[in-house]
Amino acid sequence: MPRPTCPADNAQAVDQSSFWSGDNIHWDTHRIGWAIAGGCAAATVILSAVTVLQHCRNYQNRAEQRQILRILYMPPVYAIISFLSYRFFRDYTYYSLIEVAYEAVTLSAFMMLLIEYVATTAAGHAAENAIARKDKTPLPFPFCFWRYRPTKAYFMYTIKWSVLQYVVVRPGVSIAGIVCEYYGVLCPSGPYSIYYAEVYLEAIDFVSITVALYGLFIFYGLTHAELQGRRPLAKFLAIKLIVMFTFYQSFVFSALESHGIIKATDYWTSTNIANGLNALAICIEMVFFAAFMMWAYTWKEYTLKGGEHTSIWRPLWDSINYTDFAIEIFGSLKFYIDYLRGKPGTHGVRNVDANGAPKATFGEAFGVDAAPRYPLSS
Repeated sequence: MPRPTCPADNAQAVDQSSFWSGDNIHWDTHRIGWAIAGGCAAATVILSAVTVLQHCRNYQNRAEQRQILRILYMPPVYAIISFLSYRFFRDYTYYSLIEVAYEAVTLSAFMMLLIEYVATTAAGHAAENAIARKDKTPLPFPFCFWRYRPTKAYFMYTIKWSVLQYVVVRPGVSIAGIVCEYYGVLCPSGPYSIYYAEVYLEAIDFVSITVALYGLFIFYGLTHAELQGRRPLAKFLAIKLIVMFTFYQSFVFSALESHGIIKATDYWTSTNIANGLNALAICIEMVFFAAFMMWAYTWKEYTLKGGEHTSIWRPLWDSINYTDFAIEIFGSLKFYIDYLRGKPGTHGVRNVDANGAPKATFGEAFGVDAAPRYPLSS
């Protein structure tokens, strides 16, 4: 069977890359979209910067707010990269692979934020106390015929790892995709074929994101009562709607391309145009998502009394310092190694084992400690 040919994403003709033509702006369709994408990306950055700055100036709960800052970066990251992918459309695939990698960081940060919210509702900031009364519960669809006991240590680690694995897998898929694109074996514009890497990378990503979202649903269903008053659904939608919009609109534009509705131009193939429309739509949408996140992840609940403010540099460093993710991932892997070795305290419920050794608790499983508070700046 002959190997299918991957269609070229770019035409041979070279686009005039300069926005200005002499003393005037050459207002063709491409440059109008260029201006709209750039303006929306700038508006997104401004809106997000306001929210980020306010959290940094009222940084009194490190454990929660460092995760919030990471989530707030999602709209500007998507807007800036989408603008670049529209502007430098011949390298669209590289930019899109980099863009989607940040989704893994955002979902993991959201999970860690929910854990902190649950911990604040329990005595002694101990998350295990918040679920001590929970009994066996059915898993969400489609595994609702299985029941789980939340107080078992291995189950807690499984929930955490189900989300954290995505922060490892998704960047790995993006790196592999960039390498495959460079060597011409990715073929992102189709057709799906076993001879190209796209079909394998998409399958890996689909399984990984499905596991991560399922873990989030389980945790939310288990602790939704403890999350009342923290707008958990709005916070989740602010993230998930970005993912859904970017995925489904990409599918729509690809369908329009494949049915011949989107036509090629002298220097844009139909794939270029479909990708450009997708990038332009993302730039516009991120303005609204930045405003939505300003409400969903408000800084007002952290406002310090007396109008005092904290330094912005420590929170900014915390937000880009991902050692907490690394520690959590390493801790989970260590637990599973101990579990497979049959180490006491890894198979049962909380309290002590038969030898009197302390078993892993919910708080240990999720790495929850009392959130330190930083002194006010002078």
